[in-house]
Amino acid sequence: MVRAGADQLGIDGIRNRKEHVVGTCWHSADVTDLTKLTAVALKRVLSSQHGVISRRQALTAGLTRAMLERRTRRGGPWQRILPGVYLTVTGTPTTDQRDMAAMLFAGPGSVITASAALRRHGLRAPDTKTIDVLVPARRKRRSASFVRIHRTTRLPAAYASGSLELAAPARAVADAVRGLTTLPEVRAVMADAVQRGRCKVAQLTEELADGPVWGSALFRLALAEITGGIRSAAEGDFRALVIRAGLPIPMFNAQLHSGGVLIAVTDAWWPDAGLAVEVDSREWHLSPADWERTTRRHARMSACGIMVLHFSPRQIRFESAMVVATIRAALSIGRRAPARIRALPASAD
Repeated sequence: MVRAGADQLGIDGIRNRKEHVVGTCWHSADVTDLTKLTAVALKRVLSSQHGVISRRQALTAGLTRAMLERRTRRGGPWQRILPGVYLTVTGTPTTDQRDMAAMLFAGPGSVITASAALRRHGLRAPDTKTIDVLVPARRKRRSASFVRIHRTTRLPAAYASGSLELAAPARAVADAVRGLTTLPEVRAVMADAVQRGRCKVAQLTEELADGPVWGSALFRLALAEITGGIRSAAEGDFRALVIRAGLPIPMFNAQLHSGGVLIAVTDAWWPDAGLAVEVDSREWHLSPADWERTTRRHARMSACGIMVLHFSPRQIRFESAMVVATIRAALSIGRRAPARIRALPASAD
């Protein structure tokens, strides 16, 4: 774990016999000034930290300040990636190396959050090279280079990801969206995390309530949409179109039951017209694994006398007049939903 500090490496005072040892992160001509034990200790640290090491760890492992200076000087085999943090290979740092460097720079007890954490959770993340790191409120550490430090009294429990420690998905989402400037961006990040089941609406509500007021306006708007049933960016665009066009507001992600059996969860439901609309986003509905499930859902609804319309995200964005006209026509000729159909609101999970 990253939090195993340099004093836990168990390698103090080993500066004895010199021997030529080469590890995976070493230049062959760069290890002749190391003892065997020092080289082995360094290799152990570097192999668990993606070839990144802090100054304190290097010195505790047995390197001298002169050795560090030789390795990090111009043309040397190491590079200074952040203040007091070194990358032991040349070239452009990888994502793993940048994230590791950010944690070592921030210090013990730090937690990666926002976009960098979302990417490691496998969730949609804003496109940024900045790595946001949470640190204890009393720590005197300032942002540097690609690392943005956030001092906080609400330091979360961390998810371990190899040698890295990440904020939980709900906290990472909250920290990420507070820095965004448009509602579609915020909606996309939040809806993705909820849709994939990585965090619950209640957890996002708690993050909004407990976090800073700064950057919370769009967070609050998007959360209201998700609470109302929106579960994807495309559905959010559809909701905005419905409101803009002055159409009656449907139930979003309504659970349709017949005789106590769940028929389908439809993206939008107008009970007065017996009309369901499905937003066929390729991301969620049209993957090979989901295609048959989508058609079966359509068939079940049609068999129960429900009128079903399908629109793609592209049509919602670029053929909005057609979408609105089609829905208006369906609403005007639609019939009340069959008496046996019972609609429940979207789950808050």
